[in-house]
Amino acid sequence: MRIKRTTPRSGIARRTRLLAVTTGLVAAATFVVPAANADSAGTFSANQLAAASDAVLDADVAGTAWYVDKANNALVVQADSTVSQAEIAEIKQSAGANAGALRVERTPGTLSKLISGGDAVYTNSWRCSAGFNVVSGSTYYFLTAGHCTEGSPAWYTSSGGTSIGPTTGTSFPGNDYGIVRYSNTSIAHPGTVGSVDITRAANATVGMSVTRRGSTTGIHSGSVTGLNATVNYGGGDVVSGLIRTTVCAEPGDSGGPLYSGTSAIGLTSGGSGNCTSGGTTYFQPVTEALSAYGVTIL
Repeated sequence: MRIKRTTPRSGIARRTRLLAVTTGLVAAATFVVPAANADSAGTFSANQLAAASDAVLDADVAGTAWYVDKANNALVVQADSTVSQAEIAEIKQSAGANAGALRVERTPGTLSKLISGGDAVYTNSWRCSAGFNVVSGSTYYFLTAGHCTEGSPAWYTSSGGTSIGPTTGTSFPGNDYGIVRYSNTSIAHPGTVGSVDITRAANATVGMSVTRRGSTTGIHSGSVTGLNATVNYGGGDVVSGLIRTTVCAEPGDSGGPLYSGTSAIGLTSGGSGNCTSGGTTYFQPVTEALSAYGVTIL
């Protein structure tokens, strides 16, 4: 697979072709700078929080991500280093009467789709990380990020190497998952992530301890901090329904698996920061991909 690296554009890193992506578990770095621009204000209904979320989407500021924090009755908006104070003001203006529901948090680095390193899988133009191996009947596949399977490419074990098989499904933006069929029966497809036997899939919960594995940064653990997050990667690439975590990740981790114990939880979508200074990583829930393609974890 190709190594997908990104270059900044509109406050969010964009992928560059002819670079390779990764095949391991991935996660994002998350040492969020304290909520510097938080507005304190009363109690907001679920409808008001939903309206505030829609307003942030309408503001269309690249380098932002957001989710509803039900416990604290707020819409948490993460703003990366490319987002200006003027753009934060635009977001609040867009929220109008619900601006008080926003809690803005600064995060280091730039939100981007994470690509490069891991149990690598390649297309003719880039490299990504394989997520979980799955099966339907007697046919085997692996799941990865949808931004890796855009264009439905064929996949290889190395650049110009042994064929793995074709992309048979892709969903990005909106979602961020794709599926590749093992058409080469000589290639092994175990139901493990590293040495961990993955036996089932589960939904994430806030506070859940999770682990990811990636070729760039190895194995890292953290916790789930939010659900149903939306990330604006820029250029119209907006993904919703993501899992927000404190697990670090770096370019090359895209598509890799997030797990808790022996349960498959998610596929790496993107994030900001790194595994030295920290940041935030977002994951596509794996249960949605399994349901979409009618496959099960090996």
